[in-house]
Amino acid sequence: MVKALILCAVLFFSIVHAEEEDLKALLDHKIQSIIDQRTYTENKAFIDIIFTPTKKFIIDNHIDTIKVLQTLKENGLLELFFHKPTKMQYSFISNTNPVFFVKIVGDSLRNIGYFRFVTQSANYSSEKFEWNVNITSEYAIDPVIFEKELAKTGCKIVDVQRLSKTHWSYMIDMTNSSLNAIKISTGKKRELKRSLTPYWFDVSAISKLRIVSKAGNSWFPDISYYDEFLHIVKVTKKDRKIYDITVNIPKNAKYIKISDIYTMKNLKNSLILYPSGSR
Repeated sequence: MVKALILCAVLFFSIVHAEEEDLKALLDHKIQSIIDQRTYTENKAFIDIIFTPTKKFIIDNHIDTIKVLQTLKENGLLELFFHKPTKMQYSFISNTNPVFFVKIVGDSLRNIGYFRFVTQSANYSSEKFEWNVNITSEYAIDPVIFEKELAKTGCKIVDVQRLSKTHWSYMIDMTNSSLNAIKISTGKKRELKRSLTPYWFDVSAISKLRIVSKAGNSWFPDISYYDEFLHIVKVTKKDRKIYDITVNIPKNAKYIKISDIYTMKNLKNSLILYPSGSR
């Protein structure tokens, strides 16, 4: 009986040890896929220390990629800067609506300082959507900062791969995503400061919106309404200067984009919103 118990205990700890070794190998592989081989080899002992215990970097038997990246960054092992402007390629992958995905990722990039990115390709299938963009910069996207910005819209980075020194890939979960747009409510007047980019709002709680353009503006309205997946529901355009306009919000519209037919530079002063009605 005692021998049987000892045998079971040995077998149990052997299995646990094997599982831990498998997870350690998985973590080690992820680290090597993010930093270059020279950095890994020269800092192997240090890496073993900062990534112990292994279980801190595991969630549901999967590597917590963002935590790995954050640990590498905090310890000076994540190379993101270049000596001169470098053309970088980024692949953003998800299984969601392409228009919605591009809007959220594009806004997030702009919010962390990347205003000039060029679409290289976009591939869509029943299983996934992949958006490839080029950015020329002296530093690569900081994945930790990028993840925090995406989190504001309910998105989550599930995996990051460094395919080469100039090519990174991001797998993004959009299950709980929504635009980071201010929700406007009935009776709450809102004054919009001058902007060179269109204004976006969540209008799911109102049925009408009056927009007043202050003196000094030369506003030619370009107002678009979108559903929750950013499919266009309706567009209102006026090819003449408008100083006061009231629009009805379509029943299936969740978002509104307020812009100018020609250029946002026509709006030298504020627009004032007067929301009303409910849905």
